[in-house]
Amino acid sequence: MPSSSLYRRLHGLFNHSRSSASRSNKPNSSPPSSLTNKPNQSTAAKNPLTAEQRLQNLVNKFIKSSQSDRFRARHRIYDSTVRRLAAHKRFSMIEDIIEAQKKYEDITDEGFAIRLIMLYGKAGMFTHARKLFDELPELNCERTVKSFNALLASCVNSKEYDQVETIFREVPQEVSIEANVISYNIVINAYCEMEAFDKAILFFNDMEKNGMEADLVTFNTLLTAYYRKGRFLDGERLWGVMVNKNIAPNLISYNARLRGMVLENRMQEGIGLVAEMEEKDIKPDAYSFNALIKGFCEDGDVEEAKKWYYKLKENEVTPNGITYRTLLPFLCEQGDFDLALELCKEAIDNHRLVINVAEVQRVVDGLVEVSKIEEAKDLVKLCNSNNYLNFKLDLPQTST
Repeated sequence: MPSSSLYRRLHGLFNHSRSSASRSNKPNSSPPSSLTNKPNQSTAAKNPLTAEQRLQNLVNKFIKSSQSDRFRARHRIYDSTVRRLAAHKRFSMIEDIIEAQKKYEDITDEGFAIRLIMLYGKAGMFTHARKLFDELPELNCERTVKSFNALLASCVNSKEYDQVETIFREVPQEVSIEANVISYNIVINAYCEMEAFDKAILFFNDMEKNGMEADLVTFNTLLTAYYRKGRFLDGERLWGVMVNKNIAPNLISYNARLRGMVLENRMQEGIGLVAEMEEKDIKPDAYSFNALIKGFCEDGDVEEAKKWYYKLKENEVTPNGITYRTLLPFLCEQGDFDLALELCKEAIDNHRLVINVAEVQRVVDGLVEVSKIEEAKDLVKLCNSNNYLNFKLDLPQTST
């Protein structure tokens, strides 16, 4: 199922500005330069905003900005703001933001209402999502299977798994809506999350009984769950069903199966699967290569692990955090500090990646152990100059 996401970078858009707007109101008994030299006389310095006040300012500015049609069309700002408030457990503030949207004509558009229902779901506020869904007729918004599916998805996102089937069975009858393939996929995903695979398969079979064909999302949901949980044979049987239905597997399908093969230590079959992907013009991504790298690291096969790392680079695939976190400890165990150093530099160049500071320190220590003092110094300098990981790495003491 699609997940969100993709869009957490706008947290500071409405951050309260701590400018000189809150200077003291006292008469100017001294020249401005003296105020500059004594910042403690600033009202803002004496009474800094609390975290609660900053969040309330965020909410106030958001609600005011919502008056703009263009602002209400900016999905990512809504999403990032709700996520930020949810992270701080300010659920009443989330309610204030979403409830404030009801006064606009947009609420009569089901697409806008769906966004609000989904926001409640992402915040884990399913009761509020259900309340909003029930209110839509009063807000002159027609409810179709789309808003019903949003309600189901909100139930899953809120991890209210025990309510999913009840919603699926009862709501369509109450509001004269007929469930579709997406509805079934959401319920199947919920049961996969609960590891209730028998129930998931029951819904899978019910789809056909009700005249609907499972699609690629259905199969990928089940395949990912089966292979991830070590139910390799069940995954293989389902793979066969998918092929027999002439549903072509995609990258998600192949990566799920590849992880399943690695989990079963079927490394050669995994290599063959990657070759099959390439034959079918399905380009392996970082997760594909990471699966094989992880498998060979667990087997203790340093040459194969390095080989697949180099293949990743040859295929112009960008390594991700998993690549580095998998390889670095293994390379240090194997004493290959040259490649470990190369990986550290790569990770530092890509500031989006997070690796364990202890692993970088281990590389520094290892370089010193093999008398590569200058390389160790350079790595420490590189980390510190970039404020990498917000830690200061130590250079081990060496005897002169």
